[in-house]
Amino acid sequence: MIEANTEFQNGSTEKWIVLAAGVVLQAVLGGIYAWSAFVPQLIEAANLSRGECGAIFGLTIATFAVTTMPAGHFLQKHGPRLTAMIGSLLFACGYLLASFTAGNFILMVLSYSLVIGTGIGFGYVCPLSTGMKWFPNNKGLVTGVAVAGFGGGAIILSSFSEYLIVDLNFGVFEVFRIIGIAMGALAFFSSMFIVEPNSEHDQAAQDDQQPLREHLQKRQFLLVFIGMFAGTFAGLLIVGNLKPMMLDFGLDPHSATITISLFAMGNILGRIFWGQVHDRLGSKITILLNFSFFFMSLMLLLHAHGSQNLMMQITPMIGAGFGGCFVIFASTIVEYFGVKLFARLYPVCFLGYGLAALTGPAIGGWLADTTNSFYTGINLSLATVLLAGMLVFVFFEDRLDEDFIKTGQSMISEQD
Repeated sequence: MIEANTEFQNGSTEKWIVLAAGVVLQAVLGGIYAWSAFVPQLIEAANLSRGECGAIFGLTIATFAVTTMPAGHFLQKHGPRLTAMIGSLLFACGYLLASFTAGNFILMVLSYSLVIGTGIGFGYVCPLSTGMKWFPNNKGLVTGVAVAGFGGGAIILSSFSEYLIVDLNFGVFEVFRIIGIAMGALAFFSSMFIVEPNSEHDQAAQDDQQPLREHLQKRQFLLVFIGMFAGTFAGLLIVGNLKPMMLDFGLDPHSATITISLFAMGNILGRIFWGQVHDRLGSKITILLNFSFFFMSLMLLLHAHGSQNLMMQITPMIGAGFGGCFVIFASTIVEYFGVKLFARLYPVCFLGYGLAALTGPAIGGWLADTTNSFYTGINLSLATVLLAGMLVFVFFEDRLDEDFIKTGQSMISEQD
């Protein structure tokens, strides 16, 4: 631990610039989690249903998740700077294109979901793998810090959007145009500073040739994939419908918008907190603790109807459980498979997040349209987290257990 802390506190100025640039880039891209701030205006101005709005958001996240696979390969060959620049340009173009759709569902899917989602995928992979290489002794904490920016983006964008829509009376599509220009430029500028340590890129290109099939078939990786799906399914179902959900629960429009920032704040703190917990306790215990915390938070939400203070307190707790999934499972992959395979294995794990995006927000919106209540969706989230937690508890073998078994077997062999 002393060695890790010394490595984190000392070092060249360049790695801190890289880390800061990565956080800024993630914050811009993470504004996608402020989507529900636009939902009431899209329903009113474009006559979209809650299910359609959930589908647009879900398809954006799914595109983002799927794109991380080719983005990871592109990063291995061309480095993080060019990869992040391409992502920033696509992100900006997507918002600009969406601003001219007038809310047409198909055009929104093509511009917002596909183009923006692809841009986020290309930008997202760069700070994670690059940060781990600059801070090899603090992978969990640095991963948490890097992706915390992604969670924090919703705070910035939801507040900025509410100011434009409510105070300045801008339309939602004008806001899209402003986001594309201003936030896209900031993302592109940050991308210019994201570089790898010397000689890391050449080594990564060599590691890219290693076969992955045997790793993907391991039980540990399958459980990581299931855990990623379950945790993000529950979180995306909530955050993709958060503002209309809170309006249905009795909050006024301003307070409902604030819950988006509260969710994002929990998302930030959860990523940093659970990253440090993972560094100290290892994968299995951390996964079980996070899922238990997540389950408890969702249970509280079911009983919070009518209490504004309680709902405002529970929302960041749900965000912390959701945000923890990203740093925990990313760190688990590094723990079991090494940082050199991370850029290729994590995008595969991220497909669980993509599958959750395709199903969670849309199902949550559809259930609300069908039953006129969000309770069924919350119960579905509870069941998903509970089932995944049980599978991890029964079948996941902690790294420490494996090392202990191997050591014991070695001692027995020596005695024989």
